Amino acid sequence: MNPIAETNRLILREFEISDAERFYRLNSNTEVIQYTGDEPFKDIKAAEEFLKNYDHYLKYGFGRWAVILKDSDEFIGWCGLKYTPEWDEHDIGFRFFQQHWGKGYATESALKCLELAKEKFEITRIVGRAVKQNAASIQVLKKLGFIFKKEMDFHGMEGIVFEYIF
Repeated sequence: MNPIAETNRLILREFEISDAERFYRLNSNTEVIQYTGDEPFKDIKAAEEFLKNYDHYLKYGFGRWAVILKDSDEFIGWCGLKYTPEWDEHDIGFRFFQQHWGKGYATESALKCLELAKEKFEITRIVGRAVKQNAASIQVLKKLGFIFKKEMDFHGMEGIVFEYIF
């Protein structure tokens, strides 16, 4: 394991091919991905291919990171940064298995990502996007200090863009 960062309860690390089965299960749960605009993976092989071809770590030095519980070494989801060159924009995202919702893991891991964005990657502005109906994600973004920027279409759903400036 190659840890990127740690919090009191969590380890953030780069994705590994061995995460494919858990990654597949996470992105196959319709409730988990209902507000993301993402399609579920067809099978574990598709998740494995995605992980093999995930190039953000090499291209930008950061990306979405696996979130692991320290006390059990369990993969519980992901959190991290993403750079979108066509918009010249960095965003933060997070996704967790349902049994780990409401435990503060999204906030805890995202706070660490904000710290890394500023101190390690010298990013000065980050956006967070959420579908209006996704109250839990909106609550996390507000808790982190993101400020409402604008409304937008998000894969055919009404969305909101928040902004965090260091």
